[in-house]
Formats: sequence, C-alpha cells, structure tokens
Amino acid sequence: MAVESHSQILVEEKPSVRILTLNRPKQLNALSLNMVTRLLQLFLAFEVDSTVKLVILKGQGRAFCAGGDVSAVVRDIGLGKWRRSADFMSLEYTLNYVMATYCKAQISILNGIVMGGGAGVCVHGRFRIATENTVFAMPETALGLFPDVGASYFLSRLSGFFGEYVGLTGARLNGAEMLACGLATHFVPSTRLTALQADLCKVGSSDPVTFASTILDAYTQHTHPERQSAFFSYLAIYFSLCRLDVINRCFSRRTIEEIMSALEIEATHKPDDWISATIGALKKASPASLKITLRSIREGRVQGVGQCLIREDRMVSHVMKGDISKDFVEGCRAILIDKDRNPKWEPRRLEDMKDIMVEQYFKRVEEEDGWEDLKLPPRKHLPASAIAKL
Repeated sequence: MAVESHSQILVEEKPSVRILTLNRPKQLNALSLNMVTRLLQLFLAFEVDSTVKLVILKGQGRAFCAGGDVSAVVRDIGLGKWRRSADFMSLEYTLNYVMATYCKAQISILNGIVMGGGAGVCVHGRFRIATENTVFAMPETALGLFPDVGASYFLSRLSGFFGEYVGLTGARLNGAEMLACGLATHFVPSTRLTALQADLCKVGSSDPVTFASTILDAYTQHTHPERQSAFFSYLAIYFSLCRLDVINRCFSRRTIEEIMSALEIEATHKPDDWISATIGALKKASPASLKITLRSIREGRVQGVGQCLIREDRMVSHVMKGDISKDFVEGCRAILIDKDRNPKWEPRRLEDMKDIMVEQYFKRVEEEDGWEDLKLPPRKHLPASAIAKL
C-alpha cells in the first residue's frame, strides 16, 4: 500500500483501487484551483491505467465537500480579474464532465456536508453513498449564483419537479432523502464505512461495477418507513412524501412569479411551517438567480450533460463579469464575508428582472477578446454505460 500526500488531495494506492481524500477540513474541503487541477489529472491518469478498477472519493473531517472556494473567486473579481474566476469554473466543469463520462466506477462516500461544487464531484459518478451524517444542498440562489457544476442536468432528472424545488430554494436534504430522490445510490451507516472500504478494495479480477454494486447492496440500509432505526423516523419520511404533491403542483409552474403565487395559495388553504419556510427562502434569494436557475433547469431537461455544462459556463462567465447583475459579489459579502445576511440585490424585485436580462445570461460573451465557449475534452470509444449515471 502506498499513500501519496499532495496536501489538499491525499492519494492511497491499493492493488486495484485508488482512494482519494479531499483534505481541507478547516475549509470543509472547499475546492481550490489546486484541488480541481489535481483531481482532473488523477482521474484522467486512472482511466488509462489498466491496474485501476475503482476510484473511491471521500472527504476529511465533517464534510465531503462544501463547494468551490468562493472566497478566492470573489477576491479575483474584486481585483478586476473576473476572467481568472471564470477560468477556474471552466476547469471545474471539465472535471465534472470527465466524471460524468468516466468509464471506470467512481464511488463517492458522502459522510457529511455536500454542497454546490461538492455535488458536482460526486453526483456525476456511478455510486454515491449517503450516511446519517449527510447534508446535501445547492444554496447558490442565496449567494447570487445559480446551481451549476452540471446541476441543470442532474436536478432536471429528479422525479417530477423536485429538482426545481431543490435548486431554487437551496433546501437541505438528509441522507435518506438523497437516497429517496436518487441523488444517492446507497445508504450506509457511518459505523460501517471502514469495513465497506476494506471490502471494496478486494475487487481483484472481478467485474468492478458488478463487484462494487454487490458489496454496496450488502452494506446498504434501506429506508423503509416500517423499519424503525436510529437513523430514520417514520414521521420524517411521511411528511417528506406528503410535501411532494405540493412541490409538483407549485414548482411545475412556468415562471418564478407563478411558483410564488401557487405556494402562497397553498399556505392560505393549509397553513404549514414548511410551506412558509419555502416561500421565505425564495423571497430571500436573488431575483436574478431565481429566474436564470429556473430557465437553466428547464433547458437541462432536454440537454445532455455536456450541453448543460457548456451553457452553464456561459452563464457563470456573465455572473463573474457582473455585466448584468453584481448579485454574486453582494451575496457572498452578505452571507460569507460580513455575514450580515442582508444582501442588497439588484434588481431588487422579480418583476424588475426582465426577460431580456435573463436571455443575456444564455448568450456568448461576445464582446470579450479571446473568450470562447467551454471546449470539453474528447471522450472517444466510451461504453454507453459511461454516460448519464443518474
């Protein structure tokens, strides 16, 4: 066994398995430029290494990965170097695409916080293991951003309009809810993760996908309501299921304004703390972010993962440039830097975010010298099973 320390990415070599650990625990394993660069290098190297059959990805400490290193991105924008921030995002999207089209099995162990960019480095992989410690969210609309890293692809493929709900509100999901909606493939109690990893490393000459699936199925604890356990309560699951009808009725609407109106009608007919909290989350979010997020997820329903990432790269370039709205910098100031939690959005109201402004986010950044659409790496001779893991 060999362990290679690249400080922010730890690499453990087993005979047929590579175990990668995101290693910035004090920053909740937020992805830095060095981490994204190194992960991309490693995944591409492992793909052509015939001795590697499985890649396990996990996080050090109480988070799997809380997202991208937003502080560094905002700092670059403040220095007038928005292109550098946009380049970082493009590299991250390239990593997401490689993971989404990976021909070997990626197993992500999500024993803690999974947010934003953290979702991008796990959801596109073959196996996603939730635990009782898992907390998942896409909180971008509260920061003046939008769910990216291929979220318009994977959120749009969730049942009904659950993806719109998760992406627009930043709602937090636990491990059971991740499994129920399909964002996780398995649920394993955290006390069994060490044994699980040891068994996965015994892959040998077996077919790796079949082997991993068999092992994971043996360790998985299913979230049946009738099974009382330390990790799930019947009531929590029951109320989650009851909410799906409201989610589908409201979040299927054509516009954000119509979604808000539908939720307010629901609240009038049947007062409910969850509905009130959902309305509150939407009212606190950036109006610009809400509108571009809804359109992004809707477009993602009919696009492949590569098309989604290329479109999201256009969108994030406009966000970084701040040519339409500067809400991203303001949101990060209010939520992450000054922490007054009182962002001054501009436009301030949904009705002031006109369709022509939304449209601009989806267009090329034409006036920028040297700016090009994201060019994803060629992925030739891949089996059909390597594409679209969800």
